[in-house]
Amino acid sequence: MTARNGIADPIFSATLTPYRSLSPAGFGILMGFVGATCFGAGLLFWAIGAWPIVGFMGLDVLAIYAAFRLNYRSARAYEEIVVSRDELLIRKVTPRGRAREIRFNPYWVRLEIRELEDEGVTHLTVRSRSESVPVATFLNPDDRKSFAQAFGAALAEARR
Repeated sequence: MTARNGIADPIFSATLTPYRSLSPAGFGILMGFVGATCFGAGLLFWAIGAWPIVGFMGLDVLAIYAAFRLNYRSARAYEEIVVSRDELLIRKVTPRGRAREIRFNPYWVRLEIRELEDEGVTHLTVRSRSESVPVATFLNPDDRKSFAQAFGAALAEARR
């Protein structure tokens, strides 16, 4: 008997995290390039007598740094989905670490898939009676489609 998150014998388990294309090392390289470019341009403006622009170049570097830090902070959010024969657990964790758990009986759950012809799967919603929970919100349409297939198969298995 394996237990994950208090659920015995999980049929399906997935942890969904937002995709970030720039690694921490890539972020360091990018900030080094932006800093060097702004420093070089600032020296040029200083040399021609437009010294107040140097401060604005520093603000540009600071704004880019702050935007990326906020982006990386939002990447700490994740969704955890575990399906067993007795229970479906959806845990949504915010970037600040606050968790919200929703538990359903997998027999009464429907997976609603909204798909557009030219965009792919745009929304996935788990619905049970009057309660609905959107899932896989930060996945791209292709990943959302493959997740929906695997998750739907797990729900079907749980109902057997």
